[in-house]
Amino acid sequence: MANTEIPELEKQIFELTAKLNELRKASAGDEVLDYEFSTIDGATSLLKMFGDKKQLLLIHNMGQGCRYCTLWADGFNGFLQHLESVMSVVLVSKDPPELQRQFANSRDWRFRLASHGGGKYISEQTVLDGAENTPGAVVYERDGDKITRKNSCIFGPGDIYCSMWGLLGLAGLGADNWTPQYAYWKRPEKMDDGGENLPD
Repeated sequence: MANTEIPELEKQIFELTAKLNELRKASAGDEVLDYEFSTIDGATSLLKMFGDKKQLLLIHNMGQGCRYCTLWADGFNGFLQHLESVMSVVLVSKDPPELQRQFANSRDWRFRLASHGGGKYISEQTVLDGAENTPGAVVYERDGDKITRKNSCIFGPGDIYCSMWGLLGLAGLGADNWTPQYAYWKRPEKMDDGGENLPD
């Protein structure tokens, strides 16, 4: 017999999410500096990242050493053209620009990329107070040369920003028994090359 609590909880989550988004819409935010970043094409700034858009979504990625951040970015990459129809989108991390581009190419990411280098931007604009390299996202708004931090969020296993968790949940799975990997390779029963030096 189906659990009747499930649809009621889903309804509550839907209603609470709608309320949360209304509060975010009404948020006035706080004015911030025009921070500097490095890119593979040279220096840029927070203001320049807006391009011709009023809003900027900055995805805080921990760098190529984090499998979870890679999972989030893999998912957002699929939505990128939809997101960019309404706001500018840039993925930032501490990694140097050349490493960012190399890793992004290996994942087929289409994001614009910028490096904060672990400096002033991430220490002052972190999504979690006291933790400078926490994954998440910040939405900034521009009014002329004035930049306002409107809303932010933290990414983590089970959150509402990665659709993987909801789909795993349907199968009764979650972060306690699944960890994302960079690739999923299954060892064949027979290795035609002899099978030397295979990864564990």
